[in-house]
Amino acid sequence: MSKKRFHVHRGDLVEVISGNHAGSTGKVLQVLTKKDRVIVEGVRMIKKTMRKSQEHPNGAIIEREGPIHVSNVKVLEKSGGDKNKGTKEA
Repeated sequence: MSKKRFHVHRGDLVEVISGNHAGSTGKVLQVLTKKDRVIVEGVRMIKKTMRKSQEHPNGAIIEREGPIHVSNVKVLEKSGGDKNKGTKEA
């Protein structure tokens, strides 16, 4: 079983190229490799209900980002990241 490899990584600046949110841009917050999806900051905001808890005594409705299929985004700017990732030191 080989590891899936995507053209986007966490921290990249991407643009949504198709779907309801086409044209919007944002930073990749998370890559969901098993589902072939990414979560982009500020794109596809969905409302999620929260159960009662100490933080939300009456429960709450919060807005958060929803996943977008990886084929619907294109990279505008790569994140700096670790340039030496995967290299061995002598």
